[in-house]
Amino acid sequence: MEPEKHTDMVEKKASMEVEGSSEAPEKINKIALLCAVVGSIISIIFGYDTGVMSGAMIFIKEDLKINDVEVEVLAGILNICALVGSLAAGRTSDYIGRRYTIVVASIIFLIGSILMGYGPNYPVLMTGRCIAGIGVGFALMIAPVYSAEISSPGTRGRLTALPELCISLGILLGYVSNYVFGKLPLTLGWRLMLGIAGVPSIVLAFGIVKMPESPRWLVMQGRLAEAKKILFLISNTKEEAEARFCDILVAAGLDENCKEDVIEVPNSTKGEGVWKELLLRPTPPVRRILIAAIGIHFFEHATGIEAVVLYSPRIFKKAGVRSKDKLLLATVGVGVTKTLFILVATFLLDKAGRRRLLLTSTGGMIVALTGLGFCLTMVEYSKEQLTWALSLSIVSVYVFVVFFSIGLGPITWVYSSEIFPLKLRAQGTSIGVAVNRLTNATISMSFLSIYKAITIGGAFFMFAGMAVLAWIFFYFCLPETKGRSLEEMEMVFSKSKDTNKSRNGIV
Repeated sequence: MEPEKHTDMVEKKASMEVEGSSEAPEKINKIALLCAVVGSIISIIFGYDTGVMSGAMIFIKEDLKINDVEVEVLAGILNICALVGSLAAGRTSDYIGRRYTIVVASIIFLIGSILMGYGPNYPVLMTGRCIAGIGVGFALMIAPVYSAEISSPGTRGRLTALPELCISLGILLGYVSNYVFGKLPLTLGWRLMLGIAGVPSIVLAFGIVKMPESPRWLVMQGRLAEAKKILFLISNTKEEAEARFCDILVAAGLDENCKEDVIEVPNSTKGEGVWKELLLRPTPPVRRILIAAIGIHFFEHATGIEAVVLYSPRIFKKAGVRSKDKLLLATVGVGVTKTLFILVATFLLDKAGRRRLLLTSTGGMIVALTGLGFCLTMVEYSKEQLTWALSLSIVSVYVFVVFFSIGLGPITWVYSSEIFPLKLRAQGTSIGVAVNRLTNATISMSFLSIYKAITIGGAFFMFAGMAVLAWIFFYFCLPETKGRSLEEMEMVFSKSKDTNKSRNGIV
C-alpha cells in the first residue's frame, strides 16, 4: 500500500473512532483476556515481592541486626538489578519471543525467592534480592508489551492495565502475608514471607507456554501464517483479524498483499539497528515518543509512591500509630485501596482516555502530598499530640494512593507499551522500564536519609513539587492515544494538527 493511501485510511479510521468514542467499550475477546491474565501473573509475583518487603524489613532488621543504611540498600537493590534486567529483556524478547521471555523471568524469580527464603545471613539475602531484581526487570518490560500486542485498539487500555492491577494485587498479598506470617517465630516468619513467592513462578512458567505468541513478534520473524492464525483467535471477527494483520504488515515494512506462509525478513525488521534508531538518529516522532516514555516512567516514582508503599509502616508510626499489628493492618488498607482503584481505572481507560485520567490523577496527588507534608510537619513540631493532624495524615496517604491508582499508576505502563513503533517497541519499552527502576531505586534507597535531613513532612513537600512538574510535562508532551491502533502511534506523535487536537482532548 502506498504511504499516502495508508495515512488517509488511518486518519479516516481514527476520525470514526473519535466520533464513536461515546459508545459502549468494545467487547473483550476471551482468548486475548486469558493471554493478558496469564501473562500478568508475573506482575503479581513482582508486586508481592515489593509489598512483602515493607513488613519483612521490620523482622529482618530485628533478626539479622542490620542498620538503617543496610535496610535502605536491601529495599533499593531490587530496583538497581531490575534496571539491568529490563535492558536485557528488550533484546531477549526480540530474539526468543514474548512468551519465552516471561518463562525466563519466572525462572529467575524462582531462584531469587529460594535464596531469600533460605537467607541465613545478610549477604545471601542480598544475593537473592539481586537475582529477584533481574526477574523484576524482565517482568516489568514484558508483561505490558505482551498484553498490548495481543489486544485490539478498543480493549488495549483495559488489558494493558492488567499488569499494574496485578502488581497492586501482589502488593496487597504481600501486606497480608506480613500480617499472617508476622505472628510466627521471628526466624521463620520473614523467611516464609519471602520464600513463598517461588510457588506462582512455577505455575506461570508452565502456564504461559500454553498461550499463543504475540502475532506482531511472529510477523517480525516472517512467520506470517502463524501470526494470522493467532489473530483469528484473539479478534472478535474475521474482518477485524484481517484488518489488524494488514496494519501489522505495513508497520513492519512488508507487503500487505503477501500470501506466503513464511518469508525471509530483512534484519532491520527483526530489530537490528534499533538502538541507533532510538537514540542516535531518531525521527522527530520517535524522539517525542522516547521523551514521553522516559518522562512518564520517571514521574511515576519521582512523585513518591515508592516511599508510601515501601515505608508506609514508618509513615503511620510517625503519624501516631504505635502497635505493630495496627501498623501492618493500616498498611494492608493501603494495598486494598490501591488494588480497588486500579481496578476502577481499568474500566475507565478505554472510556475516559489516558490523558484526562492522567491529568486528574496528578492534580489529586498534588493536593494529597501537600496535605500530607503539612500534617506530618505539624505532628513533628508540635509538643502536644494533634489528633486532627494524625487523622489527616492517614487520610492524605489514602487519598494519594487513590489518585495515583486511578491514573498515573496504570497509565504509565499502558501508555509506554503502546506508543513505540513495532520494531522499536521491546527495546524502547525496556529503556522506559530502566528509568522507572532507577528512579524507584533512588527513592527507596534514599527516602530514610532524605526525611532525616529535611524532616518527613519536608520529604512529602518535595514530592508535591515533583507532582507539579509532572502535571506540566503530561499536559504538554503526552497526546491522547485512546482508540488508536499500535500502528498509528507515530502519526499521533507527529507535529501536526492531530497532536494539537489531542492536547485539547479531541483525539
